[in-house]
Amino acid sequence: MATTLVATVPEPASPTQNGGNEPIMLTVRLIMQGKEVGSIIGKKGDHIKNIREGSGAKINISDGSCPERIVTITGTIDTIHKAFEMICNKFEEDLQNNQPQGVPRPPITFRLIMPASQCGSLIGKGGSKIKEIREITGASIQVASEMLPNSTERAVTVSGTSDALAQCIVHICQVMLED
Repeated sequence: MATTLVATVPEPASPTQNGGNEPIMLTVRLIMQGKEVGSIIGKKGDHIKNIREGSGAKINISDGSCPERIVTITGTIDTIHKAFEMICNKFEEDLQNNQPQGVPRPPITFRLIMPASQCGSLIGKGGSKIKEIREITGASIQVASEMLPNSTERAVTVSGTSDALAQCIVHICQVMLED
């Protein structure tokens, strides 16, 4: 289950810019296969409605006229975390239902697209930050050494259990906000 995710962070806001009262909003975009999107949407849109209401995040899904669709999640770190928890749990449930008994479940995998300028902060000095995130969350994180074609962004592949991925996304968002 490979998914592409683009985290877009607004210009860093100083505490005085937003009065210190409004939490900083993030936008995360995922490119998903139609089957994955169908799983998130659910019958008659019931599951996506539950994710929106349960997480408090704003979630939009592009039209289904092509094999891949863009899922955009906007919110605070907390609402994005909750949305990812719910999405990951659904994917894990789908994997469990489609996996023969006795066969280990494969991990859930997302591909995060991150501005190359922020990858250094994610990796940290001597790989210290990415190692810390791996150890804290239990998720696997790999930052591509090359930029994507005709782009200033690099792919960050994240995989693991639903809990590990949801926590990993929080840590990545925090790194992006600090940058």
